Amino acid sequence: MEIRHLKLIKAIVEEGGITKAIHKLHLTQSALSHQLKEAEQKLGTDIFIRSNKKLILTEAGEKLYATANEILDKLYSTQNEINNLIHGDTGTINLCSECFSGYHWLAPVLKKFNISYPKVNLNIAIHAANNALESLLDHSLDIALTTDVAENKNLEFIELFEDEIVLIVSENHHLASKEYVLANDFENENLIIHSLPLEKVTVYNSFLQPQNIVPKKIIPIPLTEASLSMIKAEMGIMTMPKWSAEQHLAINPTLKSIKIGENGLKRIQYISILKDVKNPDYFNKFIEYLKLELCELVN
Repeated sequence: MEIRHLKLIKAIVEEGGITKAIHKLHLTQSALSHQLKEAEQKLGTDIFIRSNKKLILTEAGEKLYATANEILDKLYSTQNEINNLIHGDTGTINLCSECFSGYHWLAPVLKKFNISYPKVNLNIAIHAANNALESLLDHSLDIALTTDVAENKNLEFIELFEDEIVLIVSENHHLASKEYVLANDFENENLIIHSLPLEKVTVYNSFLQPQNIVPKKIIPIPLTEASLSMIKAEMGIMTMPKWSAEQHLAINPTLKSIKIGENGLKRIQYISILKDVKNPDYFNKFIEYLKLELCELVN
C-alpha cells in the first residue's frame, strides 16, 4: 500500500464519492478507478461496496481509512516542520559561559540544536566570559551561562543544575591522601586557574576569600591539557567541576580528585537572560532545548 492509495481512499470518503475525488486529486476517472482496484488488490479485499449509487466503506475499509488519517496527518505535520526548518526561523543568538569548562558540554548541545534550526546562527562570545552579566545588560550578549546571581530587576536567572567543584592534584602530592581539603591547605600552593580576575574563580570567591586565604601563587593557564601537565609535574594544583574531572581522571590515572571542604564545594549553573524582552520563538526553543539537553548531559 502506497501513500497515493491512502490519499485516494481519504478523498473518496471525505468528498462523498468518486466524482468529487477526481477533481480533488486531479485524476481522470479511469486513473482513479485503476488506483482503487490496485489498492484493493494489495489489501486482498474490497475497500468499498456500492449501495444506492454510493460507495460505503467495508469493515476492512474502515480500518484502512482510520490508518490513512493517522499516517497522512503525521506526514503533513512532518512536511510542515521540514519546510519551517528550510524556510523558517533565521537569526543569531550570542551566548557565553562564565565557566571555561562549560564549553565542553555546551559544544555538543549547540551541534544538536543546529541540526533542528540550521538558519539560527549560534555565536559563542568567549570575550564576554569575565563580564557576562554586563554584556547582557548592554545587549551585546543574549544568553549567559553563569553561577552568579545578581540583584538586578532587568535580569532573569533560570536554574540548570548543581555541580560540585573538586581539587585536582598529582597522586604523589602531599594533599593526595586527604579525604577533603580545607582552605588553609591552599596557602602554600600554586593554584592554576583558567583566567583572571581571581574574583571570578569559584574556589576563591566561595571558599578561600571568606576565610582570608590566598594561595602562594596564582597561575592563569587557559588550556586545560596544559594545566593538567603542570599538575602531573607537581608544579601546582587546580580545581574543576567533578563531572569534568571524572573524564580527565579516566585517562590520567596519575591524577587524583579531592573534595573541597567537608561537605563539598557546590554551585548552581544558571541561564541568565534579559527580563521582559520579547524574543523570537527560536530563542525560547533554544532555552528549552538547553535546559533539557544539559541536564541530561551533565547528570
